Amino acid sequence: MGDAHENRVAEELTARGWSVNPWGQGVLTQPVQSALRTTDSSLRWTPDLLAARGNRLTMIDCKSSMTSRATRRHAIERAAVRSHFQLVAWTELPIYYVFDNLDVLTPYDALTAGQTGPHSLSGSGAPYLLVPTTECRTFDSTFGLRKHPVARKAA
Repeated sequence: MGDAHENRVAEELTARGWSVNPWGQGVLTQPVQSALRTTDSSLRWTPDLLAARGNRLTMIDCKSSMTSRATRRHAIERAAVRSHFQLVAWTELPIYYVFDNLDVLTPYDALTAGQTGPHSLSGSGAPYLLVPTTECRTFDSTFGLRKHPVARKAA
């Protein structure tokens, strides 16, 4: 599910004139990914994509299945937000969270608009921030309007 969302985000960015490369855990071998998940390293939350348009470079963390339809809030693990603040400070590059519906948030948005949520939606025990969807930026306002149609792959 996460790969499909990453592919969709990459396609949407490409249609807006961005060049996109995979990054983060997805480019690591399965043994390295498994070992990394057992640590508290900030590398666990490395964003999924790097995107460039002209001289503008950004990191994208794709969030699939992280939105409650009932409460209309996006969930972001607090440790990810903390790690992303460190990564922004280190790289001096922006990070954007992109959700299934293409809503966009930054780590700062998540921290300031989010409310402390339950511990773990997936059983890990990790605390989450819950951010109302009304606090989100649009994909178009963040990354620009489509210049090219999105090429959909046949099923």
